[in-house]
Amino acid sequence: MSRSRATAPLFAALTTFVALSSTLLGGPAAAAADAPAVDSVLVTGTGEVSGEPDTVTADFAVEITAAAVDDAMTRAGTAATRVRDALLHAGVARADLQTSNVNVGAQRNDDGDVTGYTVSQGITATIRSLPQAGAVLSAAVAAGGDAARLNGVWYSIEDDTALLSQARKLAFADARAKAEQYAQEAGRPLGRVMTVSEVPFTVPVSGGFDYRSGADAPAAPMPVEPGRQRLSVTVTVEWALPPAPDQHASV
Repeated sequence: MSRSRATAPLFAALTTFVALSSTLLGGPAAAAADAPAVDSVLVTGTGEVSGEPDTVTADFAVEITAAAVDDAMTRAGTAATRVRDALLHAGVARADLQTSNVNVGAQRNDDGDVTGYTVSQGITATIRSLPQAGAVLSAAVAAGGDAARLNGVWYSIEDDTALLSQARKLAFADARAKAEQYAQEAGRPLGRVMTVSEVPFTVPVSGGFDYRSGADAPAAPMPVEPGRQRLSVTVTVEWALPPAPDQHASV
């Protein structure tokens, strides 16, 4: 009998501990499950700015066709070396030069017989001095001779941090203006920001150059007009929509 009485308080204590643990562990989850859904409005805003490019990326290539593949590769390698050396001599840093591709292809006649081989090699150069860009382009194309190709140039802004910051402000303001309008139409106040996501986008500016041979290379430096580059940011923002004040009063 005394043994049963001694066991009872222990059992009660264990029961209390288990119940308390279940409350603590399950409490937040249960509270979250019982919490009412928050009304919200999800809108997208866009901000766009423009700035002057300060960097040119040029896509050079050399292309040689010969009867023997070894001959084509040797001559293409020599032409590519001349283009590279001309770029270095014009002030382009070696770190700003990159071999972009190397292709070897067979030339065939109508019967399918191999008549020769074409070897091409691409060189991408980043030119960081816009005033010198025209002279650099002309020098590289001239150095490559008849094998030289200039497939295009693209302008960019090396440090666009300040411009992107301005675009973000414009994008958020655009999103907020839309959200405020929707909240007003719904007769609700605009609450706190719940989520924000961003998609930055830069509109590339191409110079449109396409020189296919050394014979096309101009004697004078190529005219380079970078224009302006547009940077755009799109932001998606979700705002809470609390109940209207009169709705609070009626509850």
